[in-house]
Amino acid sequence: MISDLRSITIFVRTVELGSLSKAAQAQQISPQAASKALKQLEEYLGVRLFHRTTRSMSLTEEGQRFLEAAQPALLALQQALSAARQTREAFAGPLRIVGPRSVVQGVIGPVLDEYSRLYPEVQPDVQLDDRIGNWVEERVDVGLRIGLSPQEGLIARRLFPLQLIICASPSYLRKHGVPHTLHDLGLHRCSVFRHAGTGHLVPWHVNVGENIQEHLVRPALSTNDEMVELGAVLAGEVIGQLAGPTAAAHIRAGRLVPLLLEHMIDVYSLFLYYGSRAAQPARVRRFIDLAVERLTDNPEFVLGAEELRQAHGQGIAEVR
Repeated sequence: MISDLRSITIFVRTVELGSLSKAAQAQQISPQAASKALKQLEEYLGVRLFHRTTRSMSLTEEGQRFLEAAQPALLALQQALSAARQTREAFAGPLRIVGPRSVVQGVIGPVLDEYSRLYPEVQPDVQLDDRIGNWVEERVDVGLRIGLSPQEGLIARRLFPLQLIICASPSYLRKHGVPHTLHDLGLHRCSVFRHAGTGHLVPWHVNVGENIQEHLVRPALSTNDEMVELGAVLAGEVIGQLAGPTAAAHIRAGRLVPLLLEHMIDVYSLFLYYGSRAAQPARVRRFIDLAVERLTDNPEFVLGAEELRQAHGQGIAEVR
């Protein structure tokens, strides 16, 4: 189809400019390539389009009829292509973003607010879902995912490490005591996240020595909504294993106390995914740039080792 379009374009330009060499120059190809394109078109149509001599070219009757039919259609197609390119560069239109319901709500919100203020003509369509769908079929522009490494077939930018922190409120610790080992958790009320996509309970993942292990806890609460889990932990109902972006502000404010720090893991990361950057509309590229700029290694969502130790020590001292 593309080669046919190229041949038709060469034919029309040759008529308009009165010369095959000028048409080749206008299309930025060699005269030999232009001549070959015309020959292929004539072979495909089964008719001669030009009378050729060593000094001139003139349309045959068949060539004149083909020109009258092709020229308006070619102009319309060129206008359509130009409009598509203009749309690609415009900061208007839909922007489809997907990500897991857990974690991403608090991370993407400020970026989306800033982007919407800068580009009010863009219509973000944000779908938060813990399942991983088919991004091509669902026409996704940008996605965020949690993982050990990027998914194949997509471009990925690592934003920041995702800490999983065991923590409780001071009120819980005053009432139920402080767990000092993983074994002690069997005596405590714990929350467990239920994966929205599979419906399965997600075991806690903990660091033991140099290995990451699954640690099963008896759920006093299970939910597929991280905000519900956070609310229960803050209320002093349960101990939870919360993601860094969810827990960080509350730990810094003293509302949560990090526990069992030697078992905390940060092997997972939050990634930003997108397709070929060269083919992205301007509105998508600008969102990608803004998200990368605002979120890459953002300390708001990651607690330093010394910060965690101080928060643990202060929290334990206050509840004793």
